[in-house]
Amino acid sequence: MAETRQFKTEVQQLLQLMIHSLYSNKDIFLRELVANAADALDKARFESLTDPALSRDWKITITPDKEAKTLTISDNGIGMSADDVVENIGTIAKSGTKAFLKMLEEKGENSADIPELIGQFGVGFYSAFMVASSVKLITKRAASPAVCWSSTGEGSYELDAAEKEVPGTDIILYLKDDAEIYLENWKISEIVHRYSDFIAYPIVMPEKKVNEDKTETVTERTLNSQKAIWLRKPSEISDDEYKSFYAHLSNFGGTEYLKAIHMTAEGTSEFKALLFLPKQAPFNLLMPDIQKKGLQLYIKRMFITDECKELLPDYLRFVCGVVDSSDLPLNVSREILQQNPLLGKIQSAVTGKVLSELKKLLENDRENYEKFFAEFGRIVKEGLHTDRPNAEKLKDLVLYESMNSEPGKRITLKEYVNAMPESQKDIYFITGEKREAVASSPALEYFKSKGYDVLFMTDPIDEWVMQSMYQYDQKFFKSITKGDFEDKELEEKVKADGEKFAAVAEFLQKSLDDKVSAVKFSGRLTDSPCCLITDGQALSPHMERLFRAMNQDVPVSKRILELNGDHPIIAALNEKIAAKADEAELKRYASILYDQALLLEGSPLPDPAAFAREVVTLLSGVLK
Repeated sequence: MAETRQFKTEVQQLLQLMIHSLYSNKDIFLRELVANAADALDKARFESLTDPALSRDWKITITPDKEAKTLTISDNGIGMSADDVVENIGTIAKSGTKAFLKMLEEKGENSADIPELIGQFGVGFYSAFMVASSVKLITKRAASPAVCWSSTGEGSYELDAAEKEVPGTDIILYLKDDAEIYLENWKISEIVHRYSDFIAYPIVMPEKKVNEDKTETVTERTLNSQKAIWLRKPSEISDDEYKSFYAHLSNFGGTEYLKAIHMTAEGTSEFKALLFLPKQAPFNLLMPDIQKKGLQLYIKRMFITDECKELLPDYLRFVCGVVDSSDLPLNVSREILQQNPLLGKIQSAVTGKVLSELKKLLENDRENYEKFFAEFGRIVKEGLHTDRPNAEKLKDLVLYESMNSEPGKRITLKEYVNAMPESQKDIYFITGEKREAVASSPALEYFKSKGYDVLFMTDPIDEWVMQSMYQYDQKFFKSITKGDFEDKELEEKVKADGEKFAAVAEFLQKSLDDKVSAVKFSGRLTDSPCCLITDGQALSPHMERLFRAMNQDVPVSKRILELNGDHPIIAALNEKIAAKADEAELKRYASILYDQALLLEGSPLPDPAAFAREVVTLLSGVLK
């Protein structure tokens, strides 16, 4: 005779909270019930090691019945006795899994032989009430009579005897009207594929086929792949399996990847990982609003999330893969990771492994590394500014074009430093929008004459990164278009030029007062008459343009006009000023000098039409 009992936790509100508020996605009920079934199979398989009579073909069966509006989840695992049911199902948040693990530990079982069990809270079973108006559980443990547990989730349950020959558990859900979608084969397949595809046991669904003689044949279709390839040795995985799994992870249809990276971590934080370096950047790599970030997280083969941002720093967001942990704590609904130091340890280990593999690729397969860097280099460079602990490792990975390298050819910082003449003490660089623009800058002239190389930093992110990248190999980075020019050998000459052509500097300062902050002589130039230099703390014109492109209101900053005392134009202008030439004509010369300095560095002219008119006027006077 059926016996009605109250749940041992006295507050009915707690049960209602779990049924209606614990989970944000109803689909998760099937994940939880499949996880419980997998735990039951693990326990039974563990016992069968010492009692072979218990061994059988382990599996989980999901059976929808549209006529009865029921969904049944069955397993042939450990099963439960009546006392087990009261203890584990009749008591909310009483986890049989947790107790089982504790029992094994107390018995001193070898930890390597203890099965990995998913359940930790004992509440996943109650997620069934999100979709079911009532639930019936029929279960049998070996050497114990079968028992039936049933409830509507309203604070009480019934216990009764039942008929069941084989050990295991059947959970029958009487679905609510708004949950009948869970009777559709495609929906069940979708949920299993998403959350339980890599559960170690086959998850099957019976399918009926009507034969020509109108008889019915029932077959079973396996819904999950069971192929958690990250748990296997790389030597056991075929290229096709890698490609198939990468296509499953990558979300943009490709099967070609650059490198697969396996990880196994033991100790304070145990996890396995399989990571992929892609060959090509996805279309949304630079669209953070529509891009998924982070690795897929599994806990003991059970899918938790496909966007675990905490497992990788943002500058490695192009890496896709899986991390499967056995000891990460989740919140009670297993949808959200709790803040935990283990996350930081996993991120540190995964990041270190990726950077190590990139360095190996750079050293052993330069051609493919350069292709990779062309796709993802600007993203990797973000880490130079944001990941201080790994900044030195990242400096060894970045590539730049340079003044002395062929167009399109990139070099490492190490290669730059190794090629430095003995007289060169610093690493010189110039930022700009493209190689053609920076390669024509007058600021390069002195460095060409000395045989020094200059790095061309033409990614939009470079100048932002350089604000925190101070040195490499004990050599400081110096922008050739910022700050004062230092060359002690030329100090006396520059001083003499300043005295000799003081009238030129004074006149240009007065004429261009609304455009330049100062006019002075410098040894920076050898061929051009002048160039524009940014004060050490100010934004460069390139950065100003980038900010404006992002709708940032950045005022135009005045720059320093540096003059070349050896250029004939400066001497001719000095003579014109001494002869008190027409002031309008002199101002025209000043304007043309300023605009040509902008053109040479690749900056846009504020008024191209005015510049063209000044040049035409100048030519007309010369050609008379």
